[in-house]
Amino acid sequence: MNLEHLPLFVRVANTLNISQAGKELGLSSAVASTYLNKLEKSLGVKLLYRTTRHISLTEAGRVFLPHAEAVLATVEAAEAAIGTGSSHPKGTLRITASASFGRQHLIPAISAFLTRFADIQIDINLSDTIVDLVEGGFDVAIRSAPLKDSNLIARRLAKDRRIVCASPDYLAAHGVPTKPRELLNHHCVNFKDRDTWCFKTDNGVESIKTITKIRTDNGESMRDASVAGMGLSVNSVWNAYKHLQSGELVEVLKDFPLDLDVAIWAVYPSSRLVPPKLRVFLDFLSEWFGDTPYWEQELMQFHQ
Repeated sequence: MNLEHLPLFVRVANTLNISQAGKELGLSSAVASTYLNKLEKSLGVKLLYRTTRHISLTEAGRVFLPHAEAVLATVEAAEAAIGTGSSHPKGTLRITASASFGRQHLIPAISAFLTRFADIQIDINLSDTIVDLVEGGFDVAIRSAPLKDSNLIARRLAKDRRIVCASPDYLAAHGVPTKPRELLNHHCVNFKDRDTWCFKTDNGVESIKTITKIRTDNGESMRDASVAGMGLSVNSVWNAYKHLQSGELVEVLKDFPLDLDVAIWAVYPSSRLVPPKLRVFLDFLSEWFGDTPYWEQELMQFHQ
């Protein structure tokens, strides 16, 4: 067995795309396929099911994968211990993230990241639709949604506090709600199918089925609709903090926090071997956002 073929197999197992995995390792599709054939021949088993449209691991491939990852991790650790090897972060990092968070906060972070790691290239997909990491060939997703796939690993990057807010004009015309139940007398702007808002009260969690005036699939559009006076909306502080500072939005129901357990997460395929390019990116984002993200710090300074 040629150990040089293992990084390719591990990358194909994570991306399920031979051409993409080969490209990331500097190999043509033909050479990548040849290397995989040689690896299978040396092991005497078939590791991958391959058709013109689909790649998947065989049972032998699933069994072999963690061992391949362990071997590569051991080799990398051994090389690092004596100061050799190619653990220097490089290559293309494929990222998917929500459109709103990506534009407002991830792009500035990436700009700073690339000045520190010049040998890394970024391929980023911004969409509020949660995509399949493996099928899409992504290294990591930046999400605020809960982790549902047990085959993925989630690393918490930052707080994601959500609040109810509206424009001063809307509140002047319709009144300021002081209790969750009063939302039944208001128009609300909602994200997709999130019409029910849950609040923490002295008597437990209170759920309110809001009256949706407008529904959207984009967080910035939802915020902007509230700024335009279309109704109350639930916004992440990172999405609304500038508008709260400018006075375009006002927070309401401060005494009744939303019953939400949310955060900004980095989600990536389960693997014992995290590529150096991904490892330094995750470490950089954790440092960039910090324990108290800059949007929370700015808002606290504004209220002082």
